[in-house]
Amino acid sequence: MKIFLRNVHLYLALAAGLVIMLSCATGAIMVFEDELDHMVNSKRYEVIPGDERLPLETLLKKLKQDNIPKAKLSAVKVFTDPRRSVEFAMVLSEKKGMGPQRDKEAVKGNEKKAKGGGKPGLFVYINPYTGQVLDVYNKRESFFFKVEMLHRFLLGGQNSIGKTIIGLSTLSFLIITLTGIVLWWPKNKKILIQRLKFKTDGSFKRLNHDLHIVTGFYTSLFLLVIIFTGLVMAFNWVNKGIFTLTGSSMESPEPPSSVYQPGRKAISMGQAIQMIDLKAVEFYNIRTPKDSVGIYAVNVLPKGSMDNKSETYFVDQYSGAVIGQLKFTDKNLGQRIRSYIKPIHTGELFGMPTKIINFILALVTLSFPITGVIMWINRTKKGRTNVK
Repeated sequence: MKIFLRNVHLYLALAAGLVIMLSCATGAIMVFEDELDHMVNSKRYEVIPGDERLPLETLLKKLKQDNIPKAKLSAVKVFTDPRRSVEFAMVLSEKKGMGPQRDKEAVKGNEKKAKGGGKPGLFVYINPYTGQVLDVYNKRESFFFKVEMLHRFLLGGQNSIGKTIIGLSTLSFLIITLTGIVLWWPKNKKILIQRLKFKTDGSFKRLNHDLHIVTGFYTSLFLLVIIFTGLVMAFNWVNKGIFTLTGSSMESPEPPSSVYQPGRKAISMGQAIQMIDLKAVEFYNIRTPKDSVGIYAVNVLPKGSMDNKSETYFVDQYSGAVIGQLKFTDKNLGQRIRSYIKPIHTGELFGMPTKIINFILALVTLSFPITGVIMWINRTKKGRTNVK
């Protein structure tokens, strides 16, 4: 059985090793994306606090006049930290400014998204005290976006062969890790002690052996967690499995609608947040109504909470009344579990400590295909010597 498992471990690693290494390398880069972005582009995010913030509508008018008047507003993100800029998420409605998506089909697709309030194409950062536009950022043209697309899709898309290859490689990595644990398992206490510590005064061959086997054991539990969360995001059937096992629905409750009032204009964003207590929040994100019965959706993150525990308030666009609310505790068990998948995978769960763990884990895992191949070559040479 161990010979069979060793062959499974070996040949799956040889087949998926390069993709696994690529995933580890790109994953390591992405762990500190926010920190690196804020360090390199501090002028985009940081402002000198003034006496009074300008109304959001005033900032929006300045934005449309000075920069991208034909882009449609999707959301506004406001931090309670007085030193932070205000972020306007815009949906591109025409060819201009689309970066790499310049062909006719892409333009048509973005126009369709703009009408339905699709994904933002640009992020515009404004000084909330002066109205000065600090930066216009197209995420799709950024270095980290390309790294993310390489990590998730091999630069393909949601339905690309690249995503399939990443998914199959992740599944192979799961089997590789499980078979590795079985192959590691010692027969007696003496071997157990050997497999739990490095022999620092040994040969290169022994050092390589320990780097693969000893390090592999100590990281195996963490790896299984990272691999599982990756599988949830790679395969829809794994994602659905969470809801099936918990007996939960994948669909969130339908948000309420505004009561349409002919001839009456929608209230401003400033008025939409007046009925919401924003004193103890890290930030709030306002999504604008998409049509005449749409609502303002105000997503808030309470101070000291993890990003996945945000709360959403639904505000009538005509009266300003809060007509609905969705808290983290209101979600079903499957939805609550699913909300932890990405922060666990990226290391964002508990901030810097878990990010450091994920970063080290990615670098260590990057070495496993290399040390494994060296072990395989050494065994192959040994076999040939024995035959002679």
